[in-house]
Amino acid sequence: MNIYEVIVYFNNSLLVTCALAGMLKYKALKNTEKWYVYYIIFLFLIETLIKISMFFFRVKDLNFLFPYYVSGDFLMLGILFIKKLKLPRFWFIPVILLACFFFIKTDGIPDEVKKVISNIIIICFAGYALLMEIRNTDVDDRFVLVDSMIFLYYGLSVFLFFLLRQLAEFNVEEAEMIWSINNILCSFMYISIIYTFARLKK
Repeated sequence: MNIYEVIVYFNNSLLVTCALAGMLKYKALKNTEKWYVYYIIFLFLIETLIKISMFFFRVKDLNFLFPYYVSGDFLMLGILFIKKLKLPRFWFIPVILLACFFFIKTDGIPDEVKKVISNIIIICFAGYALLMEIRNTDVDDRFVLVDSMIFLYYGLSVFLFFLLRQLAEFNVEEAEMIWSINNILCSFMYISIIYTFARLKK
């Protein structure tokens, strides 16, 4: 087992811990904050489907799951930040339409590009939420650490995507090293969620 696989397993362990912590703290959360739990459970289900497909059904090409991941990930976080920022209800319309667009197969726009577009929009939502939290407005700041890590993680993912696209000559080991950086930051995001859940009062 190489370092890349160790990081992946560690990351998955944190995701499971996150999901359990979220379910345990579910009743202590406000209605908007419960979307963090929905988001984590969605990621857990996607990761579970990936593992089942790989180890039980021996599926080698998992690209069929990618549209579900991209559209669901965007929808969960989009709804979360719309509710958290108390944006007008009509904001749900473009978010839902974009989620459908990310899910449907389209000519000329590969799924990887849709993921980048999704990430950029999430970065904007998270960045705006952080600005509102810093300004001490009526946006709840109990999850400011989590929002910060969401901002950093999705921002780094966009950067790594463009890096790998521009430097296609990377070998497998170098690509694994780069994605290990992405997985490490993802692990920090999970740790921030676990920490936030743990410090919430019942």
